[in-house]
Amino acid sequence: MEPVFDFFRAALPWIAVGLALAVLCARGAGKAKKKEPASDYGTEGMCLGMCLGTAIGTAFGNHTGLGISLGMLIGLAIGTCIKKEPGKEGKDEKE
Repeated sequence: MEPVFDFFRAALPWIAVGLALAVLCARGAGKAKKKEPASDYGTEGMCLGMCLGTAIGTAFGNHTGLGISLGMLIGLAIGTCIKKEPGKEGKDEKE
């Protein structure tokens, strides 16, 4: 069973990089057509995912770097799926 875990430890960063590139390419294709402000929680999701990934990576051994990268990827994916309401955009900057 140990060789299987070794394979996953070696392949997981490459899988994360591939998924990150796929997310960035998919988001970039729609932005080339029209310029509009961000209407999702992608940035906030990345920040929260990085914090949670660091905590989880540290809790399950000393895999902090892997936890940070996977947390950012998962946070970006979840944050991109959640759309902002039109009235709430830029509200924090005015207050």
